[in-house]
Amino acid sequence: MDTAIPALRRRPHALLLDFGGVVFQTRKRPEGRADVARHLHEVLLRAGHDVDTDTLRGSLDAGLAALKDWKNAAGRRRAPLELDHRTIWTDFLASDLDAPVRETLAGSAAGLLADMSPLLSEHEVRPGVRDLLDAARSLGVRVGMVSNAHSGRSHRRILRQAGLEEYFGVQIYSDEVGIRKPHPEMIALAARALGTVPEHCWYVGDTQDRDVVAGRRAGVAAAVLTRHHHTDTPPYPVRETADAVFDTPEGLVDPLRRSMPEDPAPPTAPVRVDRNGNARGVPGALLLDQGGVIAVSAPTPEAQRAFAESLATRLDRAGHTTTTDEVLALVLDGRDRYRDWKAAHPEDGPIPEVTPRAFWYDMVGRDLPARARAFLYAESAQLTLEYARSKSHAEMRRGVREVLEFCADRGVPVGIVSNTVCGRAVREELERFGIDHLVGAHVYSDELGRRKPDPATVRAALTALDADPAETWFVGDKPWRDTAAAHRAGVGVSVIVRGGSAADDRIDAALAGAALQRPTHVIDEMDDLLGLWAHAPAPLAP
Repeated sequence: MDTAIPALRRRPHALLLDFGGVVFQTRKRPEGRADVARHLHEVLLRAGHDVDTDTLRGSLDAGLAALKDWKNAAGRRRAPLELDHRTIWTDFLASDLDAPVRETLAGSAAGLLADMSPLLSEHEVRPGVRDLLDAARSLGVRVGMVSNAHSGRSHRRILRQAGLEEYFGVQIYSDEVGIRKPHPEMIALAARALGTVPEHCWYVGDTQDRDVVAGRRAGVAAAVLTRHHHTDTPPYPVRETADAVFDTPEGLVDPLRRSMPEDPAPPTAPVRVDRNGNARGVPGALLLDQGGVIAVSAPTPEAQRAFAESLATRLDRAGHTTTTDEVLALVLDGRDRYRDWKAAHPEDGPIPEVTPRAFWYDMVGRDLPARARAFLYAESAQLTLEYARSKSHAEMRRGVREVLEFCADRGVPVGIVSNTVCGRAVREELERFGIDHLVGAHVYSDELGRRKPDPATVRAALTALDADPAETWFVGDKPWRDTAAAHRAGVGVSVIVRGGSAADDRIDAALAGAALQRPTHVIDEMDDLLGLWAHAPAPLAP
């Protein structure tokens, strides 16, 4: 057993490998770009475009340089998306060429990128790769490929020509799945396809900024590097470090062979609950909805009219003459379209939130002339804030301050998870109530781009607070949104408070309905939480 590398002691269920720098050594062909330019020249001639190779080479050089910068910048993102094939041509490799030329190349984008890869670089199987793959096969360790690529088609062909295809149970290429490392889903997807989870995988790459970071974010058992062109010179400082670094994949063969099979999992301790199956004691974290939970609101028609008058004045300055009544009608119609938009979206998958631009341009300004719609689009962020301020006046509910101060005294972190058109306006309300300093995390649908009951809203708050879902309480006022989102995110205790937007009969129906929308507790006021916590039995000792 290799005691010097603890992360490599336990045998993985799957071995995930990068393409370039791990399985293959890549070398730039000195004549590669000139060959690509000549190839593009021939392709364009078929469409009647005679573009000289020097022009094509210049565009190619500029595009590849810009593409390199884009890749480095994408490596800092938490969940980077991959460029589609057309965009690589229209926005990078051919962006300064004439429109007919760009469109011709974009029309054959995927095939041209596949043609480019072997023209630009030579690919040679790295030392130790075949031995590593044979060792994995003999040990029953499944193997997958996880690679950033602008042409998975080309990579598959190169792997097949090298006689290695049969070793790989799955091949994941960024252009085929639409995301790129360090997005952890690249690794998670490969693990799922091989019937395991990242925690039981070794991931082997050649870059710190993309591969090691992707491995750490995915939670792999071991993140390993094999040195290649840029292993020791990342484009910027990288906090994460590899568990092991080898000069070539040959160095990993012996650690894999010596790795020990996993011991049977020890029995897990039973979850401690009360006789009703409910979580016990003070929460580990508290998540709150805003409207109906922290505050209740009443419409303010006078303020709405004042907002409409102000907007009419600004539209007039921009060259679109209208009246206060007309603008008020537009805003109310836009609100109704927004409600229809929400009702039309199914609530069993990812649930998007409308953007301020879409609200003002498509919903409020739908029937206006182009100039007025352009104004609404440009001013949408500020208009959304003013609209949110004007449509109602909020008052803090009884017991909210006491609950928040109770949590602060006991070190229970608090987060807000709210569907709202304007998170900025919610923050202003918290400041006005004098409780903003008692809230540690904020998740608002207009800022996240997702709305409850999408569990991504709750998960974002759990991540921000570093909270265990099973020990968290979520308080909302709508079972079909708040309770459903909490349960989908694995929250241990869900609470519905009466007096918000949901009528009592809908809350009562939820108590007798499907488990997804059935709250653990229903309370009348927020300070009832203190009673629940005060009378809850102390957690049992492990």
